[in-house]
Amino acid sequence: MKKKFINAKVYGHKDASEILVEDGKFSKFGNNLGNADEVIDLDGKLVIPPYVDAHLHLDYYMIGKTDEVKNESGTLFEAIDLWNDFKKGTTKEEMKKRIYQAVEDCLSYGTQYIRAQTDCTDPNLTGIKAALEVRDELKDKCTIQVVAFPQNGMYSYKEAGKTGRDLVEEALKLGCEVVGGIPHNEWSRELGEKSLKEIVALAVKYNKLIDVHCDETDDVMARFVEVLNAEAMMNGIAEKTTASHTCSFGSADNSYAFRMMGLFRKSKLNFVSLPTENAFLQGRQDSYPKRRGITRVREFVDNGVNVCFAQDSIVDLWYPAGNGNLMNILDNGIHLAQLMGEKDFEKDFDLVTYNGAKAMYLQDEYGFDEGKPANFIVLDAPNEFEAIRNRAECLSSVRNGEFLFKKAKREFEVALKLK
Repeated sequence: MKKKFINAKVYGHKDASEILVEDGKFSKFGNNLGNADEVIDLDGKLVIPPYVDAHLHLDYYMIGKTDEVKNESGTLFEAIDLWNDFKKGTTKEEMKKRIYQAVEDCLSYGTQYIRAQTDCTDPNLTGIKAALEVRDELKDKCTIQVVAFPQNGMYSYKEAGKTGRDLVEEALKLGCEVVGGIPHNEWSRELGEKSLKEIVALAVKYNKLIDVHCDETDDVMARFVEVLNAEAMMNGIAEKTTASHTCSFGSADNSYAFRMMGLFRKSKLNFVSLPTENAFLQGRQDSYPKRRGITRVREFVDNGVNVCFAQDSIVDLWYPAGNGNLMNILDNGIHLAQLMGEKDFEKDFDLVTYNGAKAMYLQDEYGFDEGKPANFIVLDAPNEFEAIRNRAECLSSVRNGEFLFKKAKREFEVALKLK
């Protein structure tokens, strides 16, 4: 089956207006690509690779709207404590229902790739089992990587004779693709460093990727990213390793940051910034000037260090808003990171597409190259600048050459007239 999508503005293919798809894969990008079994007119709209949400807690979806728990302080650590009690007794079916709805929300805005940060500090691994089942059941509609994430710590958590570290390993054996961690939530710096070394050891042992909640604090002395980078470098797996949040690095001494930036360039470590969530959570102990919780995104971009934006939460104990729309995340992120120069606008979409795919280590199956799966979305805008300026709606999402959904262009029922 041969399909041709015409009259398109193709991201990263400046002179191409047509996309030829054969048997669900990209065949050619260009102009006047010949006959096809089906021709689809995209009306001059911007076509980009699907959104990639490289950091999202699907299992926490909408628990912020429950009556049982409220995060009164608005801080990260109160949310963790509240979740520890809330999750007890939650069934796999309840977890799956939340995860399904969260995935549906994300897909409806054009996301097709999700790294699901899934709490495994539960002796029954309820959330992990639920997420793995959803991943397999929805594999034709989206790509989900499941992170074995010890929310309460690898060594600061122990229940029913199992530590967080034990449960991480059990989750990896069940099929999780990624080893997670949260060193700044361990009881001491020594335990935090120990957890990072064990995370890397487990990743090597089971041939897994790594994604660590790292230095999600305003404490400038939280420098676990330095340890993570060193351990990953020494084991030759930094390109398969991601440091999420790294809020304290945004407050770090410039001399220290300069040294680390050189090491990040050398290692090729990946970073995920969560602009809306950390702008809300961080700076709680500050008066003014008040820190906004964002890591050094501008500097990463300028130094060729891979960094992406992600949603993190949708109405949970950590963050009271969110809907899975990465256009909103991109808009907030480029404001906070000051990535709004003329040349920035041309590449800003990388922050929620290609860079996220690289962090998820999906380069071989993601993007606009011949032979790769024909996955893309169509935005209601003629170019990158207009799409970002107007927070353009996703009109359609295509997976393996077939529409996941397609919307009609928004029209006025009664048009505005000034004269």
